[in-house]
Parts: sequence; C-alpha cells; structure tokens
Amino acid sequence: MEQSATKTRHKAPGFELGVSEDRNKRCRRTMEDAHTFQFDYMGVPRQGFFAIFDGHAGKATAEWCGKNFHQVLADEIESNIQGKSVPEVLNKAFLAVDREVNEKEGKFSGCTAIVAFVKVVEDKRILYTGNVGDARAVLSRQNKAVRLSYDHKGSDAQESKRIMDLGGFMMNNRVNGVLAVTRSLGDSVMKEFVVGNPFTTETELGPNDDFLILACDGLWDVCEDQDAVDLIKDIKDPQEASQKLLDHALANFSTDNLSVMVIRLNETAF
Repeated sequence: MEQSATKTRHKAPGFELGVSEDRNKRCRRTMEDAHTFQFDYMGVPRQGFFAIFDGHAGKATAEWCGKNFHQVLADEIESNIQGKSVPEVLNKAFLAVDREVNEKEGKFSGCTAIVAFVKVVEDKRILYTGNVGDARAVLSRQNKAVRLSYDHKGSDAQESKRIMDLGGFMMNNRVNGVLAVTRSLGDSVMKEFVVGNPFTTETELGPNDDFLILACDGLWDVCEDQDAVDLIKDIKDPQEASQKLLDHALANFSTDNLSVMVIRLNETAF
C-alpha cells in the first residue's frame, strides 16, 4: 500500500499506475487527502484496489480510510457466504467503514471517497466502483470519457430532495447550511442526512479500455471529464499523466487539495 508519497509510479501484471498530489499551498494550509492502492489484491494476480479519500474538517477520517478501507472490503468479500453481488458487498463495506470511523475519527471529520476494485473472473476482469461525495472515477474507452461515479452535492436536485424528505434543509447548496456534499464517510453529527451509502457501478474491462482516472474534486472543479481524457490520452507514462492533470488543475486556479491517480489497464492482461 502507498499513501503519502508526492509522486509514485508502480507497475504490476495488469496495471501501471501513477499518483500525483499537492496541498495547493496557495489556497490550503493543510493536506487532507489520502490515497491507497493494492496490486494482486487479496492475493489474486491482476486484481487491484485503488482509492482516493478527500477529507474535510480535518484529515483523520481520510487517513483512517487510506489505511484500512481495503482490508474492510476484503473482509466483507471473504465473509460473503450469502453470495451477494459485488456492488452489494461494496455497499456493505462502505457502511462498515462509516460505522467504524464514526465511533472515533468521524465525530470530528469526514471524507468523500472514490473506490475502484478490479476483480478477476475466469478470463475476464470486472471493474467495480463506489463513491460517496464528489470524488470521481472516469474511464477512458477508446479515448471517450465514461464517468463511473455520481457527484453527491447539495446542488444536485435528487440529493437535495432526499435530504429535505428526511427533514433536513438546504442553504447555499449545503446540507443544513454546513456541508457541501450529501454523502460521505464520517461526519457523525450529520449522519441522519449525510449517509455513507455509495453509488456503485460494474464494468467489464476489455481491450478498448485504456486507463482509469481517480481524482478528488480539486481536479473536477476545473476540468471536464472529456478534457481530462484528452489531456493525457497520448501520454503512456501514468505518472507523467497524473502530474499533467494536477498541473492543469493548478494552472486553472483550483482552490482545493489535489490528488490524482491514473491507472493504465495493460492490454496484455486481457
């Protein structure tokens, strides 16, 4: 697992990965993001786990998730004797993490999360994603951006209605006038409204799938999905690609911490 390096590039059967992060000192005093990845996840070659956690009101929840989420998910997968689908198991893992952090770290902080799990099924690889908040996953399929996450924001009509149906209110696109995201891990005092249930997707990977971008909203606030793909589609080195996206965000006056992960899905794996 890697979590805190400013620049990392790693390679394993089925994957090549680059990570770039920056506090964005022009706008932020502290770095509240965390990230993690695991090759050969759960001891299975060509499986992988990748995640970014964007903290708010402190970094404690994000850091706990960076150190522990992959193990919670592995435990849920291994204990799945009822044969639930992977998206159902991913949902259980998110809720288990949410419960655990809310006993300690989540009393004072929270985080958004984007999680990607690549599972080997016979000769296929299936990509599962789950997210809460506005961190995002974008897949490049033949140079076309395919979003695999849902932005849980106060400005979203569907999420806003859910909050108000529960008895909450929206002010300036913030839940009860406080939180800009409508789903998160942690934030225990808001848990009645700001739930930990993720949006999940399931995608069979094939030779047309080039790379996956995971990033916090520091990138997506200033960059559209397709623009991100276009910026790096011709860059073979995923570390260089992740740095390109980070530099683009800074040049376009992003005001947030920045964490960008680019995962090339090696065609030799298919």
